[in-house]
Amino acid sequence: MLLFTKMNGAGNDFVLIDNRLGNINLNRNLIARLCDRHRGIGADGILLLEKAQNRADFRMRYFNADGGEAEMCGNGARCFARFANKVAGAKSKISFETPAGVISADLEGDLVTLQMTEPTDLRLNVPLRVADENKNIHFINSGVPHVVIPVGQVDDVKVRREGAAIRRHEMFSPNGANINFIEKRGARKIAIRTYERGVEDETLACGTGVVASALIFAATEDVNGPIGVLVRGGNELQVGFEKTGMQFKNVTLTGPADFVFEGTIDV
Repeated sequence: MLLFTKMNGAGNDFVLIDNRLGNINLNRNLIARLCDRHRGIGADGILLLEKAQNRADFRMRYFNADGGEAEMCGNGARCFARFANKVAGAKSKISFETPAGVISADLEGDLVTLQMTEPTDLRLNVPLRVADENKNIHFINSGVPHVVIPVGQVDDVKVRREGAAIRRHEMFSPNGANINFIEKRGARKIAIRTYERGVEDETLACGTGVVASALIFAATEDVNGPIGVLVRGGNELQVGFEKTGMQFKNVTLTGPADFVFEGTIDV
């Protein structure tokens, strides 16, 4: 029997497992079964809490619903911080290792502020040919590679169809990228919809996508933060940063992380 906790960050939902003893081994098929919404627990991904290998407090491992391990997950990281606080007695300020670098988190009630790693590979106004159509896209790696596409009305976008086509474009092979569609809602506010690789569908929120989209918006609109980002799940997340030209430092992501239920499942 496997003990788990179900959580969500702005509607992006996760299964969290305490693996500090190192005795839990999840293969790709088992992860996909646990995330299955009909035959398993149901989630966008799985987070493992493990002992740190270097100088951080903990190590976070994140697996998408298809079983593949990803570099980072912003909404998952906020849930991870509250989970570590609950099961491991972590303090209100903690740090944890990820493949994208060390992330720090500050907890205040059900809100968590993440100190993100510095973004890389910013590319603006990149021409992209997709299904006999020319698109103009932006790209940035906010811990995970993200394409950002401004649109007039985000509600009108066929996210699953368009996201899947761009996600598998040869420009982003072999690992692909997440695809974000953003609509300007104010001088420092946007609405976003995201197609996530690994989930292979639209999700209610994507933390690294929120960060990527906010930074692209700041770069193309030449504005400073914080940027409010309204996600599909209905929450508004805040992205803070220091901007010098096209360079971003001290990037933060603030949003909710909620416990849903605990349980056991036969594996």
